[in-house]
Amino acid sequence: MAIAGYLLREYAPWTNYESAGDLPRTDLAPELNPPARLRGIIRYATLAANGHNAQPWKFAISPDAVEIHPDYSRRLSTVDPDNRGLWISLGCALENLLIAARATGCAPEVTYPESRDLIRVDLTPDTPRRDFLFDAIPSRQCTRSEYDGKPIGANQLSQLQNLSLEPGISVHTAVGNSGLATLSDYVHQSTLRQYADESFRRELIHWLRFDKKEAIASLDGLYSACTGNPTVPRWLGQLFVAGAKPQDQADADVKKLRSSAGAVVITSASEAKADWVRTGQVYQRMALWMTSVNIKSAFLNQPIEVESVRSQLQSVLGLGTARPQLLVRFGYAKAMPCSLRRPVQQVLIPT
Repeated sequence: MAIAGYLLREYAPWTNYESAGDLPRTDLAPELNPPARLRGIIRYATLAANGHNAQPWKFAISPDAVEIHPDYSRRLSTVDPDNRGLWISLGCALENLLIAARATGCAPEVTYPESRDLIRVDLTPDTPRRDFLFDAIPSRQCTRSEYDGKPIGANQLSQLQNLSLEPGISVHTAVGNSGLATLSDYVHQSTLRQYADESFRRELIHWLRFDKKEAIASLDGLYSACTGNPTVPRWLGQLFVAGAKPQDQADADVKKLRSSAGAVVITSASEAKADWVRTGQVYQRMALWMTSVNIKSAFLNQPIEVESVRSQLQSVLGLGTARPQLLVRFGYAKAMPCSLRRPVQQVLIPT
């Protein structure tokens, strides 16, 4: 009876995850009136990549500008104690916002968070410029499952390596078994350390959504099905994560990396918030390009999140003073369910 009750709760037709996921992913029409257009642009911004799908952003609208504010109530205090990842997430949202603004006839000008704790985008009327990156926004996802191990073609690899960057941001690419071997060691080390940390596990469990009903209820967090894992009741999922052996998780993460066609390390010239934001822009741009050619990608940031391992990675890759900010794997895989997003009204700052 307990199993039947859970299955009814999980697979009930009135609990439609697909519909909830598609709700904010409909097309954005350029002819909308200005307030509706700005809300549509923000909706596209919220589809950006972000750590743990915590969606750590708030938006303020004025007639000719949008501000992106950090939502520190959604920060990841254990894996991101200095809010570096939070500002990278805001950079991802900024990139989506800029692409959507241009597609709907706005010329954006960005003021980075150098003197104020926000990103401001001033908008002036312009000719609509819709491109393939805009079209890829609704489909982009972090595909956290194993990949099929197939290499990407030389032409696509060249395009990936030659994508436009932001000032102070660099990308270092590793492909094939030899290229991924060094990274595997650091993924293994850092995952062992994280899963041995009880505060890390508690924070992860807080943001995991073990079945679709709680995913729909929260509209945030990491839904199990999005990572290729089975859906289970929360009490069982919590027991599984809390009792996971660090060695098993480290082996699983290395296996995911080794199943990939390659990986990139995105670095910045400094640890300034503006450089963190630009890091997010470059990753989001890269992820949208990969989506447009059916290449999947996902964060594998453990070596960046453990500071001692991060310093080792910086040295072994010969990065000099450049700071590694993101480790991203890429390759071919089946699409997973998309993570859900909160509606625009929930992320707007009242005016």
